[in-house]
Amino acid sequence: MAKNHASWLVMFSMLAFFVLPACNSTPKRDPSALDIALPAQWQSPVPPGDQSVTHWLATFNDGLLTALVENGLRQNFDLRSAAVRIDVAREQATIAGAGRLPQLFFAPGYQRGKDGLNSESGQFLALFNLSWELDVWGRIKASQQAAVEDAVAVSKDYQAARLSLAARIAQVYFQWTEARLQAEVATQSVKDRGVIVELVRGRFNKGLTRGLDLRLALTDLANAEAQSAQMHNDVQILHKQLQVLLGQYPGSDAMAICDQAHEFAPTKILHLSEPPATLTAGLPSELLNRRPDVVSAFKRLQAADQRLASSEKALLPRVTLTAAGGSVGPALADIVDPRAAAWNLVAGLAQPLFTGDRLQADIHLKQANVEEAYNQYQSVALNAFREVEQALAAESRLREQEQALREAVSQTEASRKLAVYSYRQGLIEILTLLDSYRSTLNAQSAHLAVQRQLLTNRIGLYLALGGAV
Repeated sequence: MAKNHASWLVMFSMLAFFVLPACNSTPKRDPSALDIALPAQWQSPVPPGDQSVTHWLATFNDGLLTALVENGLRQNFDLRSAAVRIDVAREQATIAGAGRLPQLFFAPGYQRGKDGLNSESGQFLALFNLSWELDVWGRIKASQQAAVEDAVAVSKDYQAARLSLAARIAQVYFQWTEARLQAEVATQSVKDRGVIVELVRGRFNKGLTRGLDLRLALTDLANAEAQSAQMHNDVQILHKQLQVLLGQYPGSDAMAICDQAHEFAPTKILHLSEPPATLTAGLPSELLNRRPDVVSAFKRLQAADQRLASSEKALLPRVTLTAAGGSVGPALADIVDPRAAAWNLVAGLAQPLFTGDRLQADIHLKQANVEEAYNQYQSVALNAFREVEQALAAESRLREQEQALREAVSQTEASRKLAVYSYRQGLIEILTLLDSYRSTLNAQSAHLAVQRQLLTNRIGLYLALGGAV
């Protein structure tokens, strides 16, 4: 009987050898095979440069920013959760592939019963049960490979989350720095408006100006104080956002960094860093293999392909081996007697014939999943190209805007000084003087804003290109 089983298995193995290649229907995917035409170069102007997109954090030459990002990458709870999901996905891949190996169980027990003659008997059992599905067509292997691709996708999701967190910390840091500078400008503006009020009040007391001028000056001072309060409120809002990103409680005034020895220094001279030198953007096609979120979407497409292949192979026969062995005896000592040992081996073949269209529906479902994953991959890739093109286009425009606003600040400061002199001489009205102060404040505020936008846009470009921290 054992010889017949062996002959049957050899025959079936030979059949599998010839049929298996025809069942390998998983397509070979090319990341660049998209329904959109990729240009050879970026369409937005790319300034010449040789700076790499990797290790971009150091290019800002800001030790405090570097310490903040490194601390956030260690302490942020969302990133920790993403890291745990990698372990979950890896274990799921192990579970998915466990069916390819024999499953062995030990089942000890004791049975006791009574027959119709009221005769009671009992016996001890020490049994081993083994089951093994021979994955002849690779159905289980395809399912395992799908889980492996998912695990790779999750690891790429983690890399994307890590880059996104680093970029977010850097952007909020620059926003927070700008807000503090804006608050300083607003505070100085309040002081300047106070000087104007005293100037107008002195002229009013001497009968050199009208009471309306004094009212207008006081109104302008009150508006400046309200604007200053708003600027200081923005500082505390961004401060707390930064603390949460770093995994800290959003409340303390001084934010500890790393070993709690490095704190934000309120007396430090504030300034916004100059944007780093221009970088090498590479080619559009390179983005498909560099950006973690794009690679993740591609891996999920490959996982969908493997699940479809597994569903298609479920229509083929399943070959299983089951075995049981052990010993049985009326006394506990008898189960260790070799003469009490017994075993049996069964080889089986199961061919699905009618499943209520369950298997066919599962194949159609997996085909729809493949189509969805393919379209999702293209959407992610297209959005990645948009982010790069958008950041490249904004780079040159923001630099032009920054230069124009730098000139505007210089001109408004000169006109403000001239307006004060002219008002003292009675050559201009109070509204002209107040307008010169508002113009100076607006120009300074706009210049700070565009300086920060240059920095955040550069960070966005690093992130869009998939540059590592």
